[in-house]
Order: sequence, then C-alpha cells, then structure tokens
Amino acid sequence: MARQKELKLYRNIGIIAHIDAGKTTTTERVLYYTGRKHQIVDVHDTKDGKGSTTTDYMEQERKRGITIQSAAVSTEWKGHQINVIDTPGHVDFTIEVNRSLRVLDGAVVVFDGVAGVEPQTETNWRLADQYNVPRLCYVNKMDRIGANFAHCVKGIRERLGANALLCQVPLGSNDEFCGMADLVAGLGYIWISDDKDSKWESVPLEDLRARLKFSSTTDNDWVDQLPKLRQDLLESALAMDDDAFERLLETGEHDPVMLKQCIRKGAISGKLVPVFCGSSYRNKGVQQLLDGVVDYLPYPGENGGISMVDADGKIIGEQEVRDDAPARALAFKVINDQFGTLTFCRVYSGVIKKGDTLLNVTRGKKERIGRIVEVQAAATRDIEEVRAGDICAFVSMKDTETGDSLSDPASPVLLERMRFPDPVISVSVEPKNRNDIDKMSTALYKMAKADPSLRLEVDKETGETVLKGMGELHLEITVDRMRTELGVEAVMGKPKVSFREAFGGPIELTYTHKKQSGGSGQFAEVKMIFEPAEPGTGIEFSDEIVGGRIPREYIPAVEHAIRTESRKGQVAGYEVVDFKARLIDGKFHDVDSSALAFEIAGKGCFREAHRGSRPKLLEPIMGVEVVTEAEFLGDIIGDVNRRRGTVSEQGQKGPQAFVQGQVPLAEMFGYINFLRSATRGRGTFTMEFDNYAEVPNSLVEKLMEKESK
Repeated sequence: MARQKELKLYRNIGIIAHIDAGKTTTTERVLYYTGRKHQIVDVHDTKDGKGSTTTDYMEQERKRGITIQSAAVSTEWKGHQINVIDTPGHVDFTIEVNRSLRVLDGAVVVFDGVAGVEPQTETNWRLADQYNVPRLCYVNKMDRIGANFAHCVKGIRERLGANALLCQVPLGSNDEFCGMADLVAGLGYIWISDDKDSKWESVPLEDLRARLKFSSTTDNDWVDQLPKLRQDLLESALAMDDDAFERLLETGEHDPVMLKQCIRKGAISGKLVPVFCGSSYRNKGVQQLLDGVVDYLPYPGENGGISMVDADGKIIGEQEVRDDAPARALAFKVINDQFGTLTFCRVYSGVIKKGDTLLNVTRGKKERIGRIVEVQAAATRDIEEVRAGDICAFVSMKDTETGDSLSDPASPVLLERMRFPDPVISVSVEPKNRNDIDKMSTALYKMAKADPSLRLEVDKETGETVLKGMGELHLEITVDRMRTELGVEAVMGKPKVSFREAFGGPIELTYTHKKQSGGSGQFAEVKMIFEPAEPGTGIEFSDEIVGGRIPREYIPAVEHAIRTESRKGQVAGYEVVDFKARLIDGKFHDVDSSALAFEIAGKGCFREAHRGSRPKLLEPIMGVEVVTEAEFLGDIIGDVNRRRGTVSEQGQKGPQAFVQGQVPLAEMFGYINFLRSATRGRGTFTMEFDNYAEVPNSLVEKLMEKESK
C-alpha cells in the first residue's frame, strides 16, 4: 500500500510545560478545532467526580487533575497530519517528557502568562536542547489577572537563552483580552466572545489603534508599538536568508511567502523561536497556534535523521527518514496492563507491516509484529502498516523495553540511545496480602520495565523489596497504578533518600588473596589505583597490565568484582559512584590462580581502597522554588537556611513573590505542611533534582541515624 500522505504533510509534536500552564486544555482545544472531538472537555470538568479529558485518561490523572504519563493522539489541520503527544508538567514525571522529546520533530512550549518561565519549563527546555528539537512558544492564560506578556518573553530570552521572535502580541490582558496582533500577516484578530465556536474579525494592524482602547497603559502601549514590532520581526526573520534581507534593506519590501519560509528556516535551525499567545480556556488563539505548527515546525527528517551508533555508543552514521530504506524504529514507551503490552515506537525508515519480524538489536532477540495500532490516548485502531515518520504501537512484544532499537534483521543497526535520570528516593514495598508476594514482584517488574526512571531492588540483609523513583508522588502513583492496572495492592514504607558514596581521593593499593587449606589452593594479587572521576561519568575500568603479569583471561573477573563490590560502599553501605579503577600490576600462580581467586582479590582491593581513601557520603540536592505572598518571604528564606539550603534568587512573578534555592532532599520531607502553615495556605512549591553534593562529616552519623528509623 502506497503512502497516503506526503511526508512533508506530517508533524510529530509534543506539548510541554510546567504543571498547570494549560497543556492539556490546549490539547483539548486542538482536538476540538481540528474536528477530532465534537465537544470541549476541561481538566476540571467532572463525570462521576472525575475529569474526562482525552489525554488524561488514567484514573490517577482524573482524580488529581494532572498529567502523569504522556498520551499520543493524531489529528489533521489544513491537510496536514499532526501527531500530538501531551506530556506531564510535574517534575516527578520528567521521564515522560524525556522519552517523548527523543522521538519528536518539534514541540510547543506552553507558558502561564502570569507565572512566566517556571522551573519545570527550564528542565523541559534543556531536554529539548539536548535532543535538538525545534519549538514554538505559546504564552497562555492571557485572560488571567496578572498576565504579563512582556515579563514572559523576557524570561524566555534571559532564563532560557532563546532568540524569541514575536509572531504575535496580545490585544488587551486580563478580562480585556480580546485577541492578538499577528505581526507576520499584518492583521489583528479580535474575537466576538469566549464561546467555543466564536469567530474572530481580522483587522489591519494600522486600524487597530482606532478600534481598541484599554484601561491598561501597558496594553495600549503594545498597540502603539505594532509598527516597530512588525519591523523588528521582518529584520530578524529575513536575516535568515541573505537575498531576502538585502531586498528588505534596498526596497523596504518583502515577499510574504518568503517571510514565512525565513521564519521556518530560523525555527528549524534553532536560531529563532516563534512566540504566539492566547487563552486556550477562553478559546482564543488555538487555531493560529495550529497554523504556526504547520508553518514553522519541521516534518519528519527535515531537521536531519537519527544517529546510528556502535556497541559503545559512538556515532557511526545517520539514518535518513525515508520509506525506501531498511526498517528502523525506536521503542520509546511501554505500557503494561491486564490486557497485555503496548510498545510505542517511532519509525525512522522503511515500511513495517503486520506479520513482519524485526530484530531487537539492543537485546539480540527477534520480535514478530502481530498487531500494529494507531493510538488515540486510551483508544486504539488496528492498522496494516507503518512507514518512515510514523508513531505507532506494536501489541504484545515480549522482550522489547524502552530505548531499544528495532531493525530489519538483514540490516541490523543500533540507534542512538535514550538517557534516563537516576532515582533519588526509595521506599520499601510489601503486599497487603502476604500471599501476593509473587504477584507483587511480577507487577513491580512490569512497572519498572515500562518506566526507566524506576528501579527495583531486594535488600539482601532485610529481604525487603525496595522501589526507587524520582519523588514521593512518583512512587505513590506507581503503587496506586499497580492496584488499578494490574490488580495488586501494596503498602509503602517511609520514603528514604538515595544517598551515594564516592572516593575521597586517589589511592594506590596492593591486595593479595592467598588460601592454602589442603587440596588446590587459591592465589591472586592485584595492584590498583582508584581515583574520583567527574560526576555522572560512572565507573571507568582500565587494564594497564603489561608483560603478562596477570593472564588476560583473569582480568574480566577483576573488573566484574569492582563493579559488583561498588554497589555497597564503606561509609554506610550505599552505592559508590563516579571513579576510575586502574589495574596496573599483579601476580599469579600457575596452579593456584583462577578467575574466582582474582574476583575475590578484586573485591578485597576495592573494599580496602575505598575505606582508606577517606570516602565521602553524597546526598541529592534539590532545586526548589517557592511562590507566595511577599509578606511571607522572610519566613520562607529563614526556613531554607535552617534546612541546610541556600537561596540563589528571589523576586516577583506577577503579583506574587518567589524564592529559588538548593536544599538537600533529606530536609524536604513533609515540607508542604510547613509551607501551608507559614503562608496560611497561600504558598506553592516545586522541586527537582539538581546535583549530588558531599554531606559534611559532622552530619553523616546524624543523617544515617535518621534514615534508619
């Protein structure tokens, strides 16, 4: 079956933002105005006490009014197929944004017009930078009291470092917000009402001054500045094309088609970030935003293909996005429930048909494609095939996990890997019914397989099952989803911090393992240098043996020993991270040496070296932002200091004040209770992982005692 729609008419986009900026409301309006839905549903509209939006379909999402996992929907706008992924805004679910951006070609970043740039906006922006995803900015909620378009644009430029190009500016704000001025088209769009089917009137920019008079001086200033703002846009956009810019300078004229092409060129290269505005809840601006998606965001492959890598992750080439190439796809999400497994994939090249067999190159296993489905949030529709550029789901794959590369077996290639954050918090988990221990273990395994930011371990000393994740809400919802989706009820213990350990400095050590007790003996001697490495680099083992001082077949046993023993450090039994281990010398015996003997020697060498290096205990430090009334700021700052934190910035966000700083996670449990009391219920806070830092020696014993309770 031939391709039904030209590749240039596809857009794979994500909608990303800080929590409560209006992502899901915007997505609902997109589905309504594109004809995918016939009525508008809002996040807090309820049905039997629960919300009923399309993309927030999980029980936990509808109860809490937040997005927990990314949801995919497809729709059409002006002849273009738009595949949309609505992502969570809560920091605990950043993994969903991470893996979505990895497979998307563009993104719409939604901003709260009152709050401006918020912490999770910055985190998501960095992820988009990491994956080189072109984006548009949409300043939402311009109808709210305190909305400040200029403040938001300033934040985009200064805090995000983006070259914001104003394609639109608001006409009015708060309850006087009536539309926007389109600087590209040279028109103002004035809505008649807030009704979902209300039309707008198009008015030339030069006529707006006579039509509009606002109570706010700032809003009137925007209208007065329209000629200058349009000239600024022309110069910035046409600078993307030398011929177009020269024509503008010489004649003062421009080609409207060329203008859009220049903006598109700037947006796809990342040199420009087009900015739109509106109020999704009041049904203003969504259609124009959709036009921006079509006009300025790339089709699959327009911004380059996907990198192919070798087994060590080194880039060896690029796969173009085209049908006439071997099939290649990347699994970016796995969902398990009582009905089976859905593996979400982005197809980068080739054609994959129902009944085909693909090779999971990551795991070296073959997967038969029994069913292919197009996903519409909670609903699915069977399809016969998918092609380069498509996003789909394969049903009942057995061995494929998030981040795995799928390929034509005749042309196996690894695609560039996805990178996931390490967990910072853990809880013990046990089944409500002791007879369900096996069921719980199976269910937790499925949850961890679907969510790479979860880790599952069994404490060898206590026998407890330990679940690790990105935050208290993350773990709480994981356990609740296990109940609703897999039918297993479990009880969580008290949250604990995921501490780590590190070498205090370089150390050289020789360790000899010798055992003679009748029969074959054991002998192995290793000489090693251990030293701290840069944060995030992991364990770097190097074999520097020369002259056969240790036979080659025994060296893997030493490396295995180091990696195994590093899971339990000498300070408090936490994992030892980020160090270099250099095997520089050793001795062996022709009869008594073996791989086992060298493994034992490697473990002993590691333990003594770590203990002798004056090891450090590391704790996760969280970036924290508190927003409240200015009168409470002093109490908030004083409390941050009492929690061993530091304040990095404070200021105003619209009518409210904010404080940003870094605080150890160990000091943040139960913080919401303090905040409610200190601000009389008028404060909110957000928190995300920032870095690991050394715990002062004077506090190690106290912290460990606190953790053991």
